[in-house]
Amino acid sequence: MSQSIDISIISSGANLADARLHRLTRALLRAGLAVEIFAPGDVKDAPAAIIRNPLLGDSWRNTSLLARYYRSRIFVLRSRGRVIYAISPESVAPAFGLAKLLRKKFAVDFFEDYLRLLKDRAWARKYFGIIGWIASSDTKSALWFAKRADLTTVADVQVPPFDARNRLVVRNLPDASLLTQSGERSATPRAIYIGDLRKSRGLHAMLDAAAIAQDWEFDFVGGVATTDQDFVDRWFAQNPSATSRVRFHGRLAPAQSWKLAEGAWVGLSLLESTPAFIEAVPSKLYEYMSVGVATISTPLPRCIEIIESSKSGAIAATGAEVAERLNRWQNNPEELDALRSNALKWSAENLDSEREYANFAAEMVKLTR
Repeated sequence: MSQSIDISIISSGANLADARLHRLTRALLRAGLAVEIFAPGDVKDAPAAIIRNPLLGDSWRNTSLLARYYRSRIFVLRSRGRVIYAISPESVAPAFGLAKLLRKKFAVDFFEDYLRLLKDRAWARKYFGIIGWIASSDTKSALWFAKRADLTTVADVQVPPFDARNRLVVRNLPDASLLTQSGERSATPRAIYIGDLRKSRGLHAMLDAAAIAQDWEFDFVGGVATTDQDFVDRWFAQNPSATSRVRFHGRLAPAQSWKLAEGAWVGLSLLESTPAFIEAVPSKLYEYMSVGVATISTPLPRCIEIIESSKSGAIAATGAEVAERLNRWQNNPEELDALRSNALKWSAENLDSEREYANFAAEMVKLTR
């Protein structure tokens, strides 16, 4: 007899290795719910749920808008859960329709303010902006349906929809079971970055810093945006000696990603001041603090507030400023160790991950009854 499924998570865009997908899924599993996931990616990178991935070969690697639309429809139609939980904008409308047709519960999660995020994406401006207009229209539609969902979860207070009938903020707080503590600093100074790699997320600035701070090693975990791959290739061509100390690991599952935190000195979070990021707190900022590394962040308002109040890092606006700070800490490790200690203390006192995820899971449990 096939297993009864409580929650069907539908992700036509976010990969099986996505950190928020892992955090939400693990919270549901801890609450005793049976979860199936429809998402692109390698099964080896998935959370410990039931994975329904009907895509063959490398077809899941197609990130085009058309491919995402196709996946969203196919995934929704194959779902069997009591609750359909759509976590990609293009899957919201079909999930809403099927839930109403089959009298199932319908939930939505928004990772980010997608309308603002589209303004950061070069592909949205292609073909005279037609693709961006389609994506924007679909996102507005998703927001309309999300307002009417049985539960709408959002990743932060500034993420819409604000007038959903049952809205719950589930911040990207650290899941300790996915993290590896930094512990004792490595003999060679080392900085880490874990997340998507593109210009707006600080890729160019980080490589500028790596070219200047030549005593430092850098570990970058995450997929490089296709629009930035040429920049990375040119950078290595211009800095051939850096290949042994600047490492790109690609996209990894969260637990595997954070193993690279062991021995790391510093975590980098260099988001540009774009419409999508100006009000954000990157999840990696909380995670860096929780594993005990000092953070260097660009001067986004909420990041400044957290770093200054916790005394756990520094603010730098350019790659040159980042390199200057790294070299300063290399020469003054006692200052760095104090910041690392402050980071651990602040995270322990201010980030109640267990309660936040338990509240989320409890709301999802209600929907299954």
